[in-house]
Amino acid sequence: MITAIVLIEADRDALATLGGRLAEVEGVAEAYSVTGDWDFVVLVRVPRHEQLAEVVAGTIAHVDGIHRTQTMVAFEAFSRHDLEAMFDVGNPPR
Repeated sequence: MITAIVLIEADRDALATLGGRLAEVEGVAEAYSVTGDWDFVVLVRVPRHEQLAEVVAGTIAHVDGIHRTQTMVAFEAFSRHDLEAMFDVGNPPR
């Protein structure tokens, strides 16, 4: 599974509705409104790299109200559970 993190800067008048529209895009696993330099963070998960281009460049980039995007493709996934297990050597599972 290919995972990408898409940072989105939105037009101010689109902020109220853009999150819901992004969440409906096929391939979007999660969409968050956030503080800071970006307005939304979207997690895209697709089986093939070719689909990533379709979702990000072909769909998300053309949603009304998006000013600009920045996409980062994830190489490796870590979760809190995985990290706790790594450092919990010799202790029984909780």
